[in-house]
Amino acid sequence: MYSNSNSFGSAGLSPRLGVGALRGLPEDVTRPPFTPGSLGTGIVHLGCGAFHRAHQALITQHAMSATGDRRWGISTVAMSRPDVVGALRAQDNLYTTLLRDEGVVRAEVVGAITAAVHAPSDRIGVVRRVADPRVRIVTLTVTTGGYCLAPSGRLDSGSDPVRHDLRCSAKPCTAIGMLVGGLAAVRRRGGTPPVVISCDNLSANGRQLRSAVLDFAALRDDRLANWIGRNVQFPCSVVDRIVASGADTDDAAARTRLGGVDDRAQVSAEPFMTWTIENFEGERPRWDLVGADYVGDVTGHELAKLRLLNGTHLLLAYVGALAGYSTIAEASADPALSALARQFMLYEQGPTLTLAETELQRTVRDLMRRFRNPDIRHEMTRVGRNGSDKMLPRVTAAMRENLAAGRPTPAAILLIAAWIHWFDLCGTPKAPGQIIDPRAAELARLAAIPDPHRRARAFVARTDIFGVLPHLGHVQQEVGDALTELIRDNVSEVIERRLRPEFVGRVA
Repeated sequence: MYSNSNSFGSAGLSPRLGVGALRGLPEDVTRPPFTPGSLGTGIVHLGCGAFHRAHQALITQHAMSATGDRRWGISTVAMSRPDVVGALRAQDNLYTTLLRDEGVVRAEVVGAITAAVHAPSDRIGVVRRVADPRVRIVTLTVTTGGYCLAPSGRLDSGSDPVRHDLRCSAKPCTAIGMLVGGLAAVRRRGGTPPVVISCDNLSANGRQLRSAVLDFAALRDDRLANWIGRNVQFPCSVVDRIVASGADTDDAAARTRLGGVDDRAQVSAEPFMTWTIENFEGERPRWDLVGADYVGDVTGHELAKLRLLNGTHLLLAYVGALAGYSTIAEASADPALSALARQFMLYEQGPTLTLAETELQRTVRDLMRRFRNPDIRHEMTRVGRNGSDKMLPRVTAAMRENLAAGRPTPAAILLIAAWIHWFDLCGTPKAPGQIIDPRAAELARLAAIPDPHRRARAFVARTDIFGVLPHLGHVQQEVGDALTELIRDNVSEVIERRLRPEFVGRVA
């Protein structure tokens, strides 16, 4: 049932976005190139967050626009919270993507979503949606924790959510349980399974997802696991776009760009967008016509993205928050932090990659420009959440290579010390932000160790977080030294002591 342009938001002041409102939008607002409601559903997406709506859903709309192939509508699934689902349903599953760059805002209404689903209350059930014969692709953005992995990298079969899904296969609560349930239904009817594409910032994301799915399936039925292993493709992929967290100011900006029409599901993002996907067999939207690339191996792209963009995001978030900044843009505009970020990418992360020097220099310049975009409010708490899961793939894997090669790692040391200091300050007036971390309770106990050097040793000894580092004692000493300085001194002074001479006093 579609709304009309006379429907109003809860405040009774502005008409609500919906099919009926499309004709009345300003001419410079890009509209869907098809009639919403006319699409087939060829994709199920698990994780209906802002990133998915500003990336996969938008690029899928562009692909359908380029080819006229209307089979690739998306059934998007919110795994826990119903807020976005309610907003989308009230708007005929339409929403606006605002592309922001240095004061210029472009608006595009996205109509690629055919159904917005709240998994816990879905009457059809995500398992049946995955098993739908029309569905050729399943994509995921469920964050690292959504893969239910143990420190070993295999499925955490003893976790409560996994045990629930093994007991209650008809109503699973995890992405892994939903996938296995849907694939089991496809197997029972003798159908062709969908291709499953991870879009999360996880090393070898497709292979890790495949491993978790096979482990779960084997706990249900070895024959099912063998069938999935033979028949289901799990290509790795690398996504890249900086997407802002929701804010009231974005609601107001959307209303202005839409000529007074209210949009409660809008998303804001930078103009830059890429998607690199391991090639696979089977039908798919022509994503390759609108910005995606198919490659034989995504490893090099993945490492560059994780270490340069995501790793530097952590540096700017943890150190920048201690310096009093609330967003990545603010932190990266600080001269000392900007210099540290460039040094980190060029002399710590960069040498562990296969990028040519000219490409590395260009990538660093582009990233610093993207980080400084003042129109993207990328908040420190959001960037820094789940740090214990992010530390190894984004920071210490490269740090390990540098230490083994005898290269210094001052920025990585400071990043780790700043992260520890977040735990130190938790619950105090000086707390830089909320700590959201799967290991928060146990790490809070380590943060209570009074002596900074003992505290650093206890943290860095956690191989489940940092991996196995060479010269461990030396690393623990350096982290302890940096932590002591962060407690005692001005953050800018702490940074400047770790800058190479050519970066001191320079703004990149």
